[in-house]
Amino acid sequence: TVNCLDQHVENSPNRVALIWERDEPGTAVHVTYRELLDLTCRLANILKKYGIQKGDRVAIYMSVSPLSVAAMLACARIGAVHTVVFAGFSAESLAGRIMDSGCKAVITYNQGVRGGRTIELKTTVDEAVKNCPSIKHVFVAQRTDNEVQMGDRDIPLEEEMSKADSFCTPESMDSEDVLFMLYTSGSTGKPKGIVHTQAGYLLYAALTHKYVFDYQQGDVFGCVADIGWITGHSYVVYGPLCNGATSVLFESTPVYPDPGRYWEVVQRLKINQFYGAPTAIRLLLNYGEEWVKKYDRSSLKVLGSVGEPINKEAWQWFYQVVGEGRCALVDTWWQTETGGICIAPRPSEERAEIIPAMAMRPFFGIVPVLMDENGEVIEGNDVSGALCIAQPWPGMARTIHGDHQRFIDAYFKAYPGYYFTGDGAYRSQKGYYQITGRMDDIINISGHRLGTAEIEDAMADHPEVPETAVVGYPHKIKGEGAFAFIVLKEQTAHVDHIKEELKTIVASKIAKYAVPDHILVVKRLPKTRSGKIMRRLLRKVVTDQSSNMGDVTTLDDPSVVKEILDAYQKYKEKSSS
Repeated sequence: TVNCLDQHVENSPNRVALIWERDEPGTAVHVTYRELLDLTCRLANILKKYGIQKGDRVAIYMSVSPLSVAAMLACARIGAVHTVVFAGFSAESLAGRIMDSGCKAVITYNQGVRGGRTIELKTTVDEAVKNCPSIKHVFVAQRTDNEVQMGDRDIPLEEEMSKADSFCTPESMDSEDVLFMLYTSGSTGKPKGIVHTQAGYLLYAALTHKYVFDYQQGDVFGCVADIGWITGHSYVVYGPLCNGATSVLFESTPVYPDPGRYWEVVQRLKINQFYGAPTAIRLLLNYGEEWVKKYDRSSLKVLGSVGEPINKEAWQWFYQVVGEGRCALVDTWWQTETGGICIAPRPSEERAEIIPAMAMRPFFGIVPVLMDENGEVIEGNDVSGALCIAQPWPGMARTIHGDHQRFIDAYFKAYPGYYFTGDGAYRSQKGYYQITGRMDDIINISGHRLGTAEIEDAMADHPEVPETAVVGYPHKIKGEGAFAFIVLKEQTAHVDHIKEELKTIVASKIAKYAVPDHILVVKRLPKTRSGKIMRRLLRKVVTDQSSNMGDVTTLDDPSVVKEILDAYQKYKEKSSS
């Protein structure tokens, strides 16, 4: 926190650190570096007062706000480890993360506000901590005026902070001490707690922020990501604040109160760099150009895209319509595990070409390689393979909390001596990189990474559904959607009822965005003789590539393919009618 706050307070205390663009349009709140240090120190002193010590884990379940940023920084200041849980996750998801990390406390709001709707945060926390004996205290801040029930372990945060000392000596930390943990989906099993450390992470976040976006002192940096994701950690909080920047906190949605919201904010706050997700761009593109053209975007210098590969149509619209063809558009490739941007068109030589929908150039110190099926490095250009990184970089994750073996297995086993990203990539004739998508059972819904196994595990809880298989399919807005194939115990007349129940289960076990768009009942799933479900075939069915099924000889009973295709055709006809 000294790098993010104290150094700037010493030199320019009244510089604006955060502009909180609240859900209610036109109600932005400006917070200076001095004010943010004051908030952070008071919050840090409260944490200490209630027994939070260096190395303790603290869960943060809050919507984007200056207070949630101060909560992250307050943990960092006293050497505690924060784990931010996206405020859209269910009580069960929150509890799982609290239990896995052994959190001692939760910091939350009474409620959240998003898109004109109120979100019950405290109620969700209450539900979650019922099953979490490690939680000693729940600190509750007020985002709305509504009363919520307060129990024995609940502490009114602002009330306590008003009485707290605004000076807090920062804890002395080693460069490899843990700064935070953040949970992300794996292709199997429960989400994994990715661990990032102090010095390397901050250095990498700050450098990538400065050079990829050409950040200049005085610019207003607008990353519209939520702090619950790595993008919010690196490019809303740590990178910009370390660089003494002015960072925008966006609490709302791209379509509230109307589809002009982003661009109205750009005009009003005079945003210079705008960093957002392709899924939002695809959504807005459908509303037409007038919503963009209504507002003055002349302050924009750089546009950025993050979360999934951006398609050409969305790239062109973002570049031509939003950026008027005069802003560099950086399509950035990176992961929760990499800590910061690894491949992006900038930095580069002055005016170097940018090819649409391509991440292109590795950042300083990143050495990408493509590997073939035999684990050999593929040389030359105009080639495709598994994307690996050949040497360590400062921002890389150090381990998975409580399971270092899983860390080794997930990232370093497939290609010994290399970090395996899980993505496939193409290296062009000119040597530029293009990400082609995941190589495992992970899908990307609206920029949210989700293992299909997580959805399957959730649905498997339904007593009528012995077997499920989930695959991703291309979705016009979300990039990918989830398509579920299910086998029922009995032939039942209540199919629609069961489908609704399954959707409710997935929403309550994971989150609303994880709910499959389509659920298709089949008699059985395509399995190999050893009982492994061949999701590859199901993917071909839902992407209409059934004429090209590839090798089906390993199937226990190849006739299952026609069975599923017939069911899918019927389902499609019914849906379109």
